[in-house]
Amino acid sequence: MDTIVSLGRRRGFVFPSSEIYGGLGSAYDYAHYGVLMKNNVKAAWLRAMVQEREDVVALDSALMLHPRVWEASGHVGGFSDPMIDCRVCKHRFRADDLENAACPQKPSKPPGQGPNCDLTEARDFNLMFETTIGPVKESGTTVYLRPETAQGIFINFKNVLQIARRKPPFGIAQVGKSFRNEITPGNFLFRTREFEQMEMEFFVPPDQADEWFRYWVDERAAWYHRYGIKPDNLRVRVHEASELSHYSSATSDLEYLYPIGWAELEGIANRGDYDLKQHTEFSGTKLEYVSQDGERYVPHVIEPAAGADRAFLAFLCDAYDEEEVAGRERVVLRLHPAIAPVKAAILPLLGNDAAQGERAAALAAELRGHFQVELDTSGAIGRRYRRQDEIGTPWAITIDHESLEDDAVTVRDRDSLEQVRVPIAGVRQLLDERLHDASVRR
Repeated sequence: MDTIVSLGRRRGFVFPSSEIYGGLGSAYDYAHYGVLMKNNVKAAWLRAMVQEREDVVALDSALMLHPRVWEASGHVGGFSDPMIDCRVCKHRFRADDLENAACPQKPSKPPGQGPNCDLTEARDFNLMFETTIGPVKESGTTVYLRPETAQGIFINFKNVLQIARRKPPFGIAQVGKSFRNEITPGNFLFRTREFEQMEMEFFVPPDQADEWFRYWVDERAAWYHRYGIKPDNLRVRVHEASELSHYSSATSDLEYLYPIGWAELEGIANRGDYDLKQHTEFSGTKLEYVSQDGERYVPHVIEPAAGADRAFLAFLCDAYDEEEVAGRERVVLRLHPAIAPVKAAILPLLGNDAAQGERAAALAAELRGHFQVELDTSGAIGRRYRRQDEIGTPWAITIDHESLEDDAVTVRDRDSLEQVRVPIAGVRQLLDERLHDASVRR
């Protein structure tokens, strides 16, 4: 993980947040390439969920919802972790995970086993961030930053059902920020207090729930494979009955083999009719489907819930590679072209050659309207190749002295290192074809 963190900082993917003030624990800022890549991950998810389907529509609900939403969902009363404090080192630990925690004092042992440990009794700690609406805190209304995006979908079920002219089975997809006051965040982007979710609630007739649950487990695994995750690094873990949430009749996690070991990348749950019934009870508004012939029922819900940050991290880890080329080590991110932050780099062979630079700038300007490209003129050509390899750019397009005479360029493939000579007029078509081929290949 240290290697990935170092690459992310060195090449402008992710920076520690508030670094000039000493940083803020488990908070990160996405830099230029990180923004581009994460946006590509979210766009690929929305493409698969909404653009390529007829049965899913999009939503973007508010970050702050009515407080009663979280009472109905059970978050106010039950969204907590059991915590233990140490009176000596002043650190806080999860009571249900003490064996995997480490005391910060030497010798570093699990809490309670050190010579100076003095632990409190376990107590519940609510994970929601609380704030106040109103000009004066004392007289304002207490609200919460949402700990998940799902509830914003459930409370809009009736609106979407009417306006989008949908009937079950259909889904509502949403990408957005969520906030959890995690006590033990860590492992880079894997667990943070502010994170982005990609969730879809798929509403189905009750007798079709099991069938759709199996469908979405397979479909979501196929999505990660489609965009380059190696099959050996992804597995499905079925939850035991003792692990299931009170509302779930079945849950499976897609786990990825991160540098920290196997860990949850995405969860797919059969939530039954719990959420719609809860919001019906608390709001007084019936959330049900009524057919034209008078049949009525509360749909069951299948929920594929992924983290955009965890997906970003998985793609980054899976793409990282080191190899030796011509006696020199090469670090390369073999990102799927649809996920890669930059699709093509335009490189004049001699960065200080005015004629080559002018031709390169003209080509970059032409392509920029269609692809995310980068004009790179700083340093020797070999160093620029290596820089583009490390940010995962699939293709490098070199302008040389011959280009000024034959109007052709050399296109270098990141993975195979093969080079082909292409007329400048045909570069856009070549990139279009290669991007299309990569995107349809599963």
